[in-house]
Amino acid sequence: MNHKNHKGDGKVSSTISNYLSKLEFGKPLKYKNMGVIPLFTSIDSIEYLTLKEALNKKLLIITEVSKGGAVPELRVTNKAEMPVLLLDGEELIGAKQNRILNTTILLKEKSETIIPVSCTEQGRWSYKSDKFNVSDVIAAHNIRAKKASSVSANLSNSNEFVSDQFEVWNEIDRIARNTNIHSETGAMKDIFYAKMEDLDKFLEAFKCEPHQKGLLITINGEVVGFDAISLESAYKKLHPKLVKSYAMDALLQKKKKCVLPSIEKAKTFIKEAISAHGKKYKSIGYGWDYRFESENIVGSALIYNRNVIHTAFFRIEKSDEVGTIAGYDRRKHYRIYM
Repeated sequence: MNHKNHKGDGKVSSTISNYLSKLEFGKPLKYKNMGVIPLFTSIDSIEYLTLKEALNKKLLIITEVSKGGAVPELRVTNKAEMPVLLLDGEELIGAKQNRILNTTILLKEKSETIIPVSCTEQGRWSYKSDKFNVSDVIAAHNIRAKKASSVSANLSNSNEFVSDQFEVWNEIDRIARNTNIHSETGAMKDIFYAKMEDLDKFLEAFKCEPHQKGLLITINGEVVGFDAISLESAYKKLHPKLVKSYAMDALLQKKKKCVLPSIEKAKTFIKEAISAHGKKYKSIGYGWDYRFESENIVGSALIYNRNVIHTAFFRIEKSDEVGTIAGYDRRKHYRIYM
């Protein structure tokens, strides 16, 4: 699944820079060791369906690429008359094993697409169903951040949206150990479902606000990342999954005194995102997939017709950065079959 590499000028594109600089902050909120600053923007967007909407309307069919299956790829048929948004980290359950999206994709209407994914159920490679459904889970923030780094590295090396599958499994194992939750198949969704009562309390504290299109998160007082989505109706549907994605990491981290998230720290993080260096690649669906990295940040943005459809930036530690060539070589085995 090669995609031609188009390098930019090393700076965040003017479209993304303009979008990020115009994000407006809502009232800071806190619950336990997690803080949320709602994000707003008046910039208009094209219309599209979310993954769950399209599945519920039976307009989307997601299957293995073949009867035998291939771990890092799935086949998606979009029967809708409009594009469908698949969000980075969204989980699909069923078929031979559960997977998460490696990047955000705006599926073309009336199309069939092979999409890049990572496994989130290490202990199963057998059919549960012919088709995939949605789990209502987005991978925990730390999994998304590390996956973003490895996908960016592989795009730079091979023009492929491939993750470090071992790293994804290791992170799921770490969460399972730290939450004392056992899953017979090592399924990420089992951990989320087991902690749902706790996660729902975070969601109750951080309800979606009218016109909200994103959220910036702090854990123990420090900014860990943000997501912003162009369409208010789409964000509203994705808000619960995004809150729980970050809340899972908040549950795992040592709790410190609960403090309101700092608007100044939020502004500083956005400025860091704007100053990050990046490259652009042709997206799997509509638009361009931009990848950004700085010393402490990794990010991505999907742009179509000058619309920033989705952008996410995460704080990373030096220890979170992944290898490139060696990591890619060991991952090639998982490009075929389990």
